[in-house]
Amino acid sequence: MDQTTALRLSRELIAAVPAAYLTTINAGVDFPETRAMLNLRNPALYPGLAAVFAGFGDDLGTYFSTNTSSPKVGQVTADPRACVYYCQPSDWHGLTLQGRLELVEDPALKAALWQPGWEMYYPAGVGDPDYALLRFRPVRAKFYHQLSVCTMDLAEHSA
Repeated sequence: MDQTTALRLSRELIAAVPAAYLTTINAGVDFPETRAMLNLRNPALYPGLAAVFAGFGDDLGTYFSTNTSSPKVGQVTADPRACVYYCQPSDWHGLTLQGRLELVEDPALKAALWQPGWEMYYPAGVGDPDYALLRFRPVRAKFYHQLSVCTMDLAEHSA
């Protein structure tokens, strides 16, 4: 599979699946930790965010909302290396992204990504000090489509 096709299918996969699986390094136990996260790049689930991501400049990168008090924030601060995985097991599609996470402090961006209903996680709303955003910037990708695999260096594809 060529990289142009792999990138197109990667974008389609990200837009179609409900969850992203985020893996961070937990230095305290010397093992990675993986958890399911909201896939804010899914336009069917988050139609209002399409415009935010259109200006992202990297169509495989993403943001994750989380609690400031969550262990992953400390893990990201200590070691920003991470993996994000998207998959559609029924079609044998998968995308592994390797890159770096950063904690986002920009109040305007936090407001732009805020979603109705998130008050259950952050009772004080968009200004809740426990509301954090993580930005994921991928540098490598491996796309799986049935029996085909395509590995990509994303530096040559970023804007």
